[in-house]
Amino acid sequence: MTAPLLLQPHDKDLGGGFKVRRLLPAAKQRSVGPFVFFDHFGPATETPGSEHDVRPHPHIGLATVTYLFEGAMMHRDSLGSVQEIRPGAINWMTAGRGIVHSERKPDTLRDATYVNHGLQLWVALPQAHEEVEPSFVHTAAADIPALEVQGVPVRVLVGEAFGVRSPVATLSQTVYLDVALPAGGRFELPALARELAVYPVDGDITLDGEPVAQHQMAMLAEGQGGVLAAQGAVRLVVIGGEPLDGPRFITWNFVSSRRERILEAGADWAAQRMGQVPGETEFIPLPGHPFQVQQAADSGTTPV
Repeated sequence: MTAPLLLQPHDKDLGGGFKVRRLLPAAKQRSVGPFVFFDHFGPATETPGSEHDVRPHPHIGLATVTYLFEGAMMHRDSLGSVQEIRPGAINWMTAGRGIVHSERKPDTLRDATYVNHGLQLWVALPQAHEEVEPSFVHTAAADIPALEVQGVPVRVLVGEAFGVRSPVATLSQTVYLDVALPAGGRFELPALARELAVYPVDGDITLDGEPVAQHQMAMLAEGQGGVLAAQGAVRLVVIGGEPLDGPRFITWNFVSSRRERILEAGADWAAQRMGQVPGETEFIPLPGHPFQVQQAADSGTTPV
């Protein structure tokens, strides 16, 4: 049996011990189903003096998917959405033709000490929907389907699995699961989609008997499932879906099937034509001169 393709995290310290591990895009695997970006942040202790707020910044051509294990974040965007993000909920922001948002410490926690820990993923929108109207949808933790499969607790965050469907609406086949593998547990993951990957959040596992270390991402063979096992209790996520419908370019916070569209978005942001978040006066400037575009996500396509 062929060993799974393992993706290694690229770690970045944002200061004060706040670490982000990036798994996608990777040189060996640019995307998994529609997912083109995978960041695992924390766990990091937030104190009254810590400052990890993300100032207003733009997106096009993608949907951001935010999921917390611990902590809280305050989302605000140019549509006027204001939503405190808490553990277990799914927060799906469709950028489409363009949106601006910020992510900050909630005011109620400014003087508190707490832990922030979660995942930030991007889904590339199908080409026919890249320029849809932007939107933001919050799905509460209580509304996410939770069940026990083979004695293992599973939450179906996005998509359909094991006879249940998440209420989170998508524009292409998307799979996103939160699996709590118990100590000594074994879980037969079926072929839920053409492309699937497994990411152990807080411990080591095996996939079909091959070791997968904590914070590695393991790609399953196309159209195949696999057997997951662990000696200790491990939380893991499964992502995947139908492969992208053609190549994508990704530069900074922009994703598009058209290089010129990203350049246009860069010019719009530099001229502050993409909207404003009510109540915000700060923003993140457009990085780099000249603003360059790289092909970043396409099954079987190498970056240029």
